Amino acid sequence: MIDLQIIEELQTQFTEIPEAMISLETIADCEGDLEDAAMALAIRVGQQPDIANSEWLKGLAKKCRVAICRSEFRNDMVNGNFMPLFQHFVLLKVCPTLLILPVLLYVHESGVNLFCQPLDPI
Repeated sequence: MIDLQIIEELQTQFTEIPEAMISLETIADCEGDLEDAAMALAIRVGQQPDIANSEWLKGLAKKCRVAICRSEFRNDMVNGNFMPLFQHFVLLKVCPTLLILPVLLYVHESGVNLFCQPLDPI
């Protein structure tokens, strides 16, 4: 669950990006439940997430793991600075723009270093 105060802080950072604002409004409408918000946004962009699968957002995040865990973005993610990676995702078209923030917030809430551990050298 994402605290509504965090959503408000992100809205001030992403105010110039309509897709990010839609994502944040949807997360707020879902009372901070990232999974519910991600499914609603996925349906909005024409995807058909498996509603019975409560791990759908986790799966989407794993598909983006290599991009998320790049060294130049990792510290930003740990510190809650989502803008650099958001912009990188938009350029790469890693996933639909409306789903970028739910993915990044999921990773941040899960623990960036723990999420990236499978890609770390042994």
